[in-house]
Amino acid sequence: MITQRLRVGLLIETHHSYERNLCRGIAAYAHAHGPWYFYNLGGMPDDMDDSLEDSVVSRLKKWDAEGLIVRCENYHLVERLRDLGLPMVDLLAWNDHKGMPAVDVDHKVVAQLAADQLVERGFQRFAYCGFDSLYYSKQRAKYFSEYLSSMGYPVDVFDSERNTEPTCSMSLERRGPIDVDELEKWICALPLPIGIMACYDMRGQHVLDLCSKNGILVPEEAAVIAVGNDDVPCEMCDPTLSSVEPNTRKMGYEAAKLLHRQVAGETNLPEITLIEPLGVVLRQSTDAFSIADSQITVALHFIRRHASEGICVSDVLGQVRLSRSTLERRFMKLVGRSPKEEITRLQIKRVEQLLARTNYSLAEIANLSGFNYVAYMCKVFKDKTGMTPGEYRKVILSERGSGDTSQLA
Repeated sequence: MITQRLRVGLLIETHHSYERNLCRGIAAYAHAHGPWYFYNLGGMPDDMDDSLEDSVVSRLKKWDAEGLIVRCENYHLVERLRDLGLPMVDLLAWNDHKGMPAVDVDHKVVAQLAADQLVERGFQRFAYCGFDSLYYSKQRAKYFSEYLSSMGYPVDVFDSERNTEPTCSMSLERRGPIDVDELEKWICALPLPIGIMACYDMRGQHVLDLCSKNGILVPEEAAVIAVGNDDVPCEMCDPTLSSVEPNTRKMGYEAAKLLHRQVAGETNLPEITLIEPLGVVLRQSTDAFSIADSQITVALHFIRRHASEGICVSDVLGQVRLSRSTLERRFMKLVGRSPKEEITRLQIKRVEQLLARTNYSLAEIANLSGFNYVAYMCKVFKDKTGMTPGEYRKVILSERGSGDTSQLA
């Protein structure tokens, strides 16, 4: 007996890794329980006119879709699709379409993970930066503030009167930050040091850019963490951006499962299914502990920015108004390592990154990580990690399931 393919329409933007992983989760379920045909119309802007909405509905009718999975910020369009009478699952719970199952990330756990990372780094003042017009941003602001307030910490939430339109995150990205002046004023007025949570990665980039513009040292004076872990924009930030990673593949998988249950005739389905995030992907924007000593803060920032250039302690002394003995004593007390040890630690981290992400030779890696000689780099690396650089690269490739470096940039 040949199983008939289920025809599933998708309204999911695939510009970011978040949405692409939703689709991967949906595909994983379909491969296990299908076969399914998919027709993805992509993301739909919230400001589309009636003719465009008519076109979307008409195409789905013509294609004869048997079910729909939507992540669409156009409320009116979603309601028109519901009128088709097809089984549907919503991947944006803010739509609040009664009677339609929804799958969403657990925003409470997201906020608590972000807060915990900042608290663990010794920060005692906190801020949240988002968009008032985005449902998930308001949810994360609420839980972030409540969680930290329960521990006795103050939280400053960015609140802009002009931060109410547009309501669609796609439109926000197209137009860029529309509240730069107000956001810059808010950031400059924050008490330092401070831990900042941004509603998602793009907003985290806005915060980092304005910190850099106004001479606020990240992460020493302001540690920044966002949500989404879209690896390309996070890695393109300077410093690179730490981010909470949602379990979007599982979200897509659960959405497909709910749709399948509806198609099978089930009616007693959960109104909303919340999926906990995978965890926090730590990058440079939170790679520091809160330190009130301004001279040590400057020294740390200089080391973090220039360790891979082969600097030494005398270069650090050129940035602060301290004697060598005072620098080393205060550095050891506040950081737990000497300035030299911190330089070496960051050089080794750089070597690990290059071994894992590139197929560069050891000579190239030594040059890019600030070591003058390959032999010295290899000795220090083995002393610190217990492996030679070659052994470390083999372990990384083995974990990835590949025995060659051709896939590396």
